[in-house]
Amino acid sequence: MFARDLFRSSCSVNVQESADFKVALAGNPNVGKSTIFNALTGLKQHTGNWTGKTVECSSGKAVIKDKCYLFTDLPGTYSMNDFSEEEEVTRNFLATEKIDCVIIVVDSNIIERNLSFVLEVLSLQKEAVLCLNLCDEAEKNGVNIDVDELSLNLGIPVVCTCATKKSGINELKNVLGKICLGETKCFRVERNFTGIDVLDKEKHKLNSEMLAKKSKEICEKTVSYNTDPKKRDNCSLDKILTSKALGIPVMLVLFAALFWITAVGANYPSEWLSILFNYIKDELYILFEMIAVPHFLTGILIDGVYTTLTWVVSVMLPPMAIFFPLFSLIEDSGYLPRIAFNLDKFFARCGAHGKQSLTMAMGIGCNACGVTGCRIIESPSERLIAVVTNNFMPCNGRFPTLIAIIMMFFAGSAFGLIASFKVAVILLCIIVGCVLVTLGVSKLLSVTLLKGQKSGFALELPPYRKPQILKTVIRSLLDRTIFVLGRAVIVAAPAGAIIWLTANIYVGDSSVLSYCTNFLDPFGRMIGLDGVIVMAFILGFPANEIVVPIIIMSYMSSTTMMEYSSYEQLLELLSANGWTVITAVCMIIMCIMHFPCSTSCLTIKKETASIKWTIFSAVMPTVMGIILCFIVSNIMKIFI
Repeated sequence: MFARDLFRSSCSVNVQESADFKVALAGNPNVGKSTIFNALTGLKQHTGNWTGKTVECSSGKAVIKDKCYLFTDLPGTYSMNDFSEEEEVTRNFLATEKIDCVIIVVDSNIIERNLSFVLEVLSLQKEAVLCLNLCDEAEKNGVNIDVDELSLNLGIPVVCTCATKKSGINELKNVLGKICLGETKCFRVERNFTGIDVLDKEKHKLNSEMLAKKSKEICEKTVSYNTDPKKRDNCSLDKILTSKALGIPVMLVLFAALFWITAVGANYPSEWLSILFNYIKDELYILFEMIAVPHFLTGILIDGVYTTLTWVVSVMLPPMAIFFPLFSLIEDSGYLPRIAFNLDKFFARCGAHGKQSLTMAMGIGCNACGVTGCRIIESPSERLIAVVTNNFMPCNGRFPTLIAIIMMFFAGSAFGLIASFKVAVILLCIIVGCVLVTLGVSKLLSVTLLKGQKSGFALELPPYRKPQILKTVIRSLLDRTIFVLGRAVIVAAPAGAIIWLTANIYVGDSSVLSYCTNFLDPFGRMIGLDGVIVMAFILGFPANEIVVPIIIMSYMSSTTMMEYSSYEQLLELLSANGWTVITAVCMIIMCIMHFPCSTSCLTIKKETASIKWTIFSAVMPTVMGIILCFIVSNIMKIFI
C-alpha cells in the first residue's frame, strides 16, 4: 500500500491550454506514436524501440492551416483495462478529457494485434482517425491492407504513414483538419463493438476474447499477405537471441565487446583532454598571478574547483561518448526487449520484474538514468525494488576506478591488446556478480519490506530495425552524455572547493583532511582498506570520478588533487602506501557497494517522493559493502 502511494499516475498535460483544437495520440508501445507526434509538432521527444518508453503524457502545439492544435502524446498501452500505470493514464485521459479528435497509431505489420486496442479507443472517443504507420515495412513484408474497406468497417478515416520518412504526414494533417473543422464526420456506426463498457475493468477482461474475435473478423476482410506470415517474423534470429541455450551467452559476449570498446576507446581521449586541461591550468596560474589574485582564491578556484571539474570531464566524457551511443544503437535495433525476455524468469523467481533488466542496463551508463527508467515497471512495489537496487550496477563514473585497479593488480599495467581483453573479461565478471547481488537483494526485499502485488509482464518483441546511426549518435550525445555530464559538473564544482579546503585548512601541524583520514584509518583497515580510501569515498559523494584523485592527493600530502600519468606510477604510489591484492579486491567491492552519488540520490528522491527510501537506498548498499569487505579481507588474509 505504501509503495503504491509513492508513484502517482497522472497526465502532466494541461488540456485546457489555449488552442483551437485538442488532439490526442494513442497506440500500442513501439508503433512509432512518438515519432508521429514529433512529425506533427516539430518537437524532439525521445523515441525508443522498447516497451514503456513514454510513461508520462507529452504535449506540443502546431499550426495547421491557420488553426492551432494542441497534441497530447499518451503513454503506449496494449489495452484499457488499467493493467499498468500507462494504461490507467491513457484510459482516464480518453474517458474524461474533452478532445476534438484522437489519432490511433498502429503498426501495419501487426495490424490484427493492434485492432483490439483500436476498438477499445473507439468505444471511448467518437471522432478519430486511424494512422497505419510503418507502411513501408509492411509492404516489404508482403502485408496488403485494403484501406477503404478498413475505413468502412471501423467507421473512421484511415491514413497510411511512414513517420521516420515523414511520408503521409501531410495527408494525416489534412484529414485531421477536416474532422476537427467538421468538414468530415466519422461514420455513424455503432462504436461499442463488443457491447461493453471499457471503464468497467471486470467486464472488459471478460470480453477480451470478443475483442480479439472482432479484430480477426475485420482483418479477414481487409488484410491479405503475399508471403507466409511465419516468414515475415524474425524467427531465425530470435531462435538464437532468445533461446535458452544461446540467449544469455550471446548477451554476455555483446556486453563484453561493449565494455572492451569503451575501455580501449576512452583511454586516449581521456589522456588528450587531461593534457589540454593541464595546459589551460598552467595558463590560468599565469593569468591569476598577473592580475594579483590572492593565493587563497587561486587555490580554491584553480586547485579546487577547476581541477575537480576538469578531472570529472576528462574521465567521464570519453567513456560516456562511446558507451551511450553504442547502447542507443543496441536499443534502437530492437535487442533490449530480448534481454528482458531472457532474464524475466530469473527476476520473476526473485520477486522482481523482467523490465528491471532494462533499467539495470541503463544504470551501467548512469544510475540516475537507470532510476528514472524504472518508471516503465507497472507494479509500485516492483518499481521501488528496481529503484533502490539500481546502484548495485556500476555506473560510468565508477568504470575508470574499476579499470585502473584491474589493470594494475590483475591484468598487467601496460595497456595493450591482451591487457584490455583481460580488463573486459574481468569487468564482465564483475557485472555478472552485480546482477547476482541485485537479484539476491531484490528477492529479500520482495518478501520483506516491499512485499506486494506482482504485475504481469506484457512484453512485445519488436521487429529488428536498422538504427539511424547518425541521428541516434547525435541524440545520444545531446540527450544522455551532455545531460549526465552537466549534472555531474554542477555537483563537482562545490565539491572541489570543499576538498581543497579540507586539504588546506590546518589545525596544528596537520590538515583537516589528515585528521579525518587518521580518524577513519582503524575502521578502514578493519575492512581491508584504510582511512584515506574511506575518506575519499565520503568526499566523492558528489561524483564517483573524483575518488581516485582524492586518494592520490592524500597519499602525496598534496594541497591539490593529483592525477596519474601512467598505471605504473599509480601502482608504485599505491604499493608504497600499503596496497595489496586484498586492498584492491576490497576497493572493487566498495566501489560497487556504496552509497549512490549525489545526482542519483536526488533522482531517487524525485522518483519516490520519499526521503525514507532515499536514505535506505544509500545506507543499504553501504552496509552490505562494509560487511562484505570485512568478510573477504579476513578470509584472504588467511590464505595470502
